[in-house]
Amino acid sequence: MSGEFTVTSPGVYDIPEDVYHADPVPDGSLSSTGARAILPPGTPAKFHWEQAHRTHKTVWDIGTAAHALVLGTGPEIVIIDADSYRTKDAKEKRDSAYGDGKVPLLIDEYEDVLSMVQTINRHPVAGPLLAAGTGLPEQSLFWVDETTSVWCRARLDWIKPAPDGGRLIVADVKTTTAADIASIEKAIANFGYHQQLAFYLDGVRALGLHPDPAAVLVFVEKASPHLVHVVQLDGYTLRLGELKNRRALETFAACAESGTWPGYPTDITTVSLPAWAERTESEEYLTA
Repeated sequence: MSGEFTVTSPGVYDIPEDVYHADPVPDGSLSSTGARAILPPGTPAKFHWEQAHRTHKTVWDIGTAAHALVLGTGPEIVIIDADSYRTKDAKEKRDSAYGDGKVPLLIDEYEDVLSMVQTINRHPVAGPLLAAGTGLPEQSLFWVDETTSVWCRARLDWIKPAPDGGRLIVADVKTTTAADIASIEKAIANFGYHQQLAFYLDGVRALGLHPDPAAVLVFVEKASPHLVHVVQLDGYTLRLGELKNRRALETFAACAESGTWPGYPTDITTVSLPAWAERTESEEYLTA
């Protein structure tokens, strides 16, 4: 399907994940991941290369499996009855699963994922929010940015339709090592989750799904007891995400038009110590 399916009209599409990631827009589109990768500390050059050389990372397997079981859709999970991939048999089964587009999990990993899912289902907010039959899982949105005419795409974990007089809710599930407030705030900054949610909400509004949608992040810890923390971002943080996305769209449009995807500066750059290191060394050596 990925080689045949194309998107030429804006809308919401229920398509397989591999079709979405192959980018079915004929002239290319910008995704939330791309919008984050094209800006510093990334570069247009790295972004452009990664579009043509997308590789699988095993670190995604736990998250992918959790998504599949929580949302009720996604790739098939293959349980490898082993405690590691040290043996030839386990490696062959793992590689065979990857080759078939499935997600291999060691037996302990699978039990952890099941426990994560059960904890989410029992959570007083996350459980009802993600309850089967109450929303649409893994929907792919395609739209055109009015300002730059750039095609955009986003794959939303979960769309909870708005009740009468209520707000449509976009929910994104994140597996993490720690879901306390400080760790979540750090993750938002490090991984650009404010950009991601702002991008999703822009797509929802652009397609006329709802004029004032809301978005939440459902964090679940990978280690027992798999604590869950549901958060939403304040308006200022989302606004910063919108501004970064605008810069990303402008950069993408300029690079696509020129055919040039720049990397780092080509001349010699003068650099200094990071502020924290400069402060520490100044206090130790200049005040001695």
